[in-house]
Amino acid sequence: MSKDHLRIEADAARIKELGGPTRVAVLLKLDKNGGTQRIQNWLSRGIPAEMKLQHPVLRTPSKRAGSATEAA
Repeated sequence: MSKDHLRIEADAARIKELGGPTRVAVLLKLDKNGGTQRIQNWLSRGIPAEMKLQHPVLRTPSKRAGSATEAA
């Protein structure tokens, strides 16, 4: 699997963790006309880096951070 493919899968998983495209569009305060479709496109294209910088909630948590939480 390519690095890009893995990143896109991780981004799609993050969108699903946050409640799906509609919920993420509301969370990011995107325009109702097209906001959900924009997020839906990210499921196959990945979340743009600019959006990850503007909205830290979109960043995929590292596996190390998840492991530390589980160990605690």
